[in-house]
Amino acid sequence: MGPTAAGKTGVALALAGRFKVDLISVDSAQVYRGLDIGSAKPDAATLAEYPHALIDVREPEQTYSAADFAHDARLAIAAAHRAGHLPVLVGGTVLYFRALLYGLDELPPADPALRADLAAEARRRGWAALHAELARHDPAAAAAIAPADRQRIQRALEIVRLTGKGPGERHRHRRVPLLATLRLVVAPSDRHILHRNIENRFDSMLSAGLIEEVANLRRRPDLTADHPSMKSVGYRQLWRFLDGDCDLDTARRRAVAATRQLAKRQLTALRQTAGSLWHDATRPRTINLIFRQVGEFCARINKGQTC
Repeated sequence: MGPTAAGKTGVALALAGRFKVDLISVDSAQVYRGLDIGSAKPDAATLAEYPHALIDVREPEQTYSAADFAHDARLAIAAAHRAGHLPVLVGGTVLYFRALLYGLDELPPADPALRADLAAEARRRGWAALHAELARHDPAAAAAIAPADRQRIQRALEIVRLTGKGPGERHRHRRVPLLATLRLVVAPSDRHILHRNIENRFDSMLSAGLIEEVANLRRRPDLTADHPSMKSVGYRQLWRFLDGDCDLDTARRRAVAATRQLAKRQLTALRQTAGSLWHDATRPRTINLIFRQVGEFCARINKGQTC
């Protein structure tokens, strides 16, 4: 686990080169076909050598929920166990991790009248104000949701108003995970390094053809800017650039700022995840320490045998 641009993929590939593992992606953008450059999806050569489950499992006009992920991840984990491999989940979508580890409470169905009221309220007050309201009721849920993510803010507040508890609060009382896990968080100890990584990576994405990737997605008649896939950081800002709403410099600046905000939310949510071991991938001894911890975990769950 870890914030975006923290070096998670490098650690995962190093583990795949050292142990018998099956890699499972935990990324809400990488599930979509065609979202390659902007989601920092491993390239074709890397995926050929180190296959990842749960990459490219949906078309960009389709939806993919935390419940979908939890179901699919359990199948991938079971397949890894049958092969005698250690399942390694790598990504930064904390909501997916929580759904897998703690399950999902049965939530109330959508209430069209309440949703209409929330939409009207948002038109009057703005979605940022509704996000702030959610933060007062359920700080954990608000930390995992972007202030501009209208769909998820609306659903979270809908749950709050229907049940008196937000989605994060409903999970908080479930302390015992459903799976035995070794939780490794990869994050630079210096946030300035993380911010520099974010900016450099986005510039590399632009050089690699991200604008053309978004333009190709935008040409699809079945895809609009309102689809969840197109609300992913980077895609949303460049879609607006291609719509003529801003120039490229502004889109770049907004995308970098949004990515930094995403990383901040991810770190906030990860700090609320008990039992995690934190690592800084920029330190030279980190990978050997991770190797040792994974080896010890394997020996513990395999009764002395290594992975």
